Amino acid sequence: MIIALATVAILAFLFYASYSIKSQVYVRALCRVKTDEKVVYLTFDDAPDAVQTPKVLDVLKRNNIKAAFFCIGSRVAGCEPIVKRIADDGHLIGNHSYSHKNTFPLLSRRKMVEDIERCQSELKRATGSDTQFFRPPFGVTNPRVAYAVKKLNLNVIGWSIRTYDTNQPPVEKVLRRIRRQLKSGSIILLHDGICGSETLLQAVIDTIRSEGYSFGELKL
Repeated sequence: MIIALATVAILAFLFYASYSIKSQVYVRALCRVKTDEKVVYLTFDDAPDAVQTPKVLDVLKRNNIKAAFFCIGSRVAGCEPIVKRIADDGHLIGNHSYSHKNTFPLLSRRKMVEDIERCQSELKRATGSDTQFFRPPFGVTNPRVAYAVKKLNLNVIGWSIRTYDTNQPPVEKVLRRIRRQLKSGSIILLHDGICGSETLLQAVIDTIRSEGYSFGELKL
């Protein structure tokens, strides 16, 4: 009985360590900025999207907010002007892997490094600059991700508030989730490629400002 309980506990810990980027077990990730100021940070995963990303960029520009976009390398081809605009508008660009496949966390160390490097090349081709920032697909970390990050000298950025916007819940449900978890230094995870992302973004901005917070620019 004791062995069985210990086994369950170990498995539960390993699951948490891998699937919660905030666990810091395998990879040190910036999930919340240490500050006493009422400032939060917006981040977007899975860019670029030919239709939605420009709409999101328009909202950010109107509101004078700088965000971070973690781009999938396989989506860059054909959307180079959008990626270039992200950079030109002053937003941080990060690597979100080339493939973003469900099997990414299971890749060998060599293939994982190659995948991330391929995304690096695509982003540099589009923007002319290297990025030093990485967000692992699905926020999953393990020893192979840790190896790749260290080998490529990348800084990992996670999040403290996950909106689950890809499930496309009612806007008010997303806003309630954000209000409950909002703290100084919060890093908020959104996705720019989903239908209506620009409308949700404006609602998020309005809600956060109504709570007395401003928006910061992620820098390491």
